[in-house]
Amino acid sequence: MDQRAAFDQVVKPEILNRIALRHRFLSRVTLGFVAGALTVLTFPPFSILLLVPVVYSALFVGLRGLSFGRAFLVGWAFGLGQFGFGISWIAESFYVEAERFGAMAIPAVAGLSAGLAIFPAIAAVLFAEIARRGALGNLLACLLFATFWTVAEWLRGHVLTGFPWILASYALVDYAALRQPAAWVGSYGLSFLTVFVAALPVAAVMASGRRRLTISLMALAGIATMWAVGTLRLQSDTEQPPGVELRIVQGNVPQEEKWAPENREATFARYLELSTQPGDFDVLLWPETAFPGFLDEDTEARARIAAALPDGRVLLTGVPDRVPSEDGTRYFNTVQAFDETGEILTGYAKHHLVPFGEYVPFRGWLPIERLTAGLGDFTPGPGPRTLALPGVPLVAVAICYEIIFPGHVVDDLFRPDWIFNATNDAWFGTSIGPEQHLASARMRAVEEGLPVIRAANTGISAVIDASGEIVARLDTGETGIIDASLPSARPPTLYASFGDWMLLALILASWSWALTANATAHYRRMRKTVMQRSG
Repeated sequence: MDQRAAFDQVVKPEILNRIALRHRFLSRVTLGFVAGALTVLTFPPFSILLLVPVVYSALFVGLRGLSFGRAFLVGWAFGLGQFGFGISWIAESFYVEAERFGAMAIPAVAGLSAGLAIFPAIAAVLFAEIARRGALGNLLACLLFATFWTVAEWLRGHVLTGFPWILASYALVDYAALRQPAAWVGSYGLSFLTVFVAALPVAAVMASGRRRLTISLMALAGIATMWAVGTLRLQSDTEQPPGVELRIVQGNVPQEEKWAPENREATFARYLELSTQPGDFDVLLWPETAFPGFLDEDTEARARIAAALPDGRVLLTGVPDRVPSEDGTRYFNTVQAFDETGEILTGYAKHHLVPFGEYVPFRGWLPIERLTAGLGDFTPGPGPRTLALPGVPLVAVAICYEIIFPGHVVDDLFRPDWIFNATNDAWFGTSIGPEQHLASARMRAVEEGLPVIRAANTGISAVIDASGEIVARLDTGETGIIDASLPSARPPTLYASFGDWMLLALILASWSWALTANATAHYRRMRKTVMQRSG
């Protein structure tokens, strides 16, 4: 055989095969990125439910048979698409002071997205390696895929202070019955169910014969069960409404104007004017840092608030606070309660602070300024706290970012009757960020069985009942008030009682059922084979 013939018969086919394999792999990476980007359309404000099985099925199929490194890259590409588009709104905060931080906007979002994409990549690697070595059936593969996806989401919500944003379960927020299972298993548990059911259709297509029908029926049964359980919860009785009237004030002050000294009086006057509009209320609610100063030190401002509060009424407002200490002045992001005399009743200090927004991690090493104006980093408060106020049901406070953390909003030992979420989403303009933030608040309402009342500087302010339904809202960019009755609480949910132990119980129960069903099916096949041979 001459050299040309040897090349044509041996070397050339090998080269072409390698090129084809490389092209197929690049196609999977591209598919992963596109599928990840499309997940954004599954979350509010879009909530396109039909895309849920499309995006997770694409990742499920794209990971099959890949090596460790290639599975990592496909999973990372999926995460890069998901977060690159899903948290692109963060760039808005850099343009509030564009001359100082504008150049950092795109690099910061890209870097954060690339880092967060590691979590889907970890899930992808674990799934691909075990599926490739274990020769799992399609049903067990779906379960494995959902398990590692959920583990990665849970880790993302806890590692380095956590960032549990746009969880897979939030695709169900706008569907009343489908979001209710979070009352039992929390948002992470609902993510597990969502991804498992979403992967079943493609698993059915990949199966053959009777197994295809079985998996298809299981997908339909999963959706029907989630819907039925949720519907039953929606129809169940709730506690009697407490008979408390609320007034939420949305001042709609642009972030770039809020802290300018020349605008301070106009901002304060706007909140007072809106607060004194005709109507009756028991609790007046202002958003995070509504007062641009240290209210407890401003006697004149508190006197003007007292004049605006009817007798027996209470104001809950977000304000910065400062406390002298041996190490210098410490600053806190707080919600403080004032009565009709202008005296402070009690307060709460935010404990889960925003990195680079309220403090700079590793400040001694990183030469980076934080994005928010102020004299120094904020100090975290001691943790979730229930406030007792005269004539008002017990209330938990979550300031802005804190509402995104499942299971970390309420004091487990002193259960409140409602949650007040004071926030300032003015940093993110009219982007999808405030809608996603609202979705988190709605899921906390379902998980805890408590109404969530949201006061936002520029929106979205809302009254959310204990099933996650929006009773009233003021959209982004609107100036005004919401007068509404405080919705009733529900009895403590299983998730409120046991937290993420319910997630572990769900995963263990699912695997126990699946392995038992798989072993039983295998035993029946073996028995049938033996009987046929003996016959």
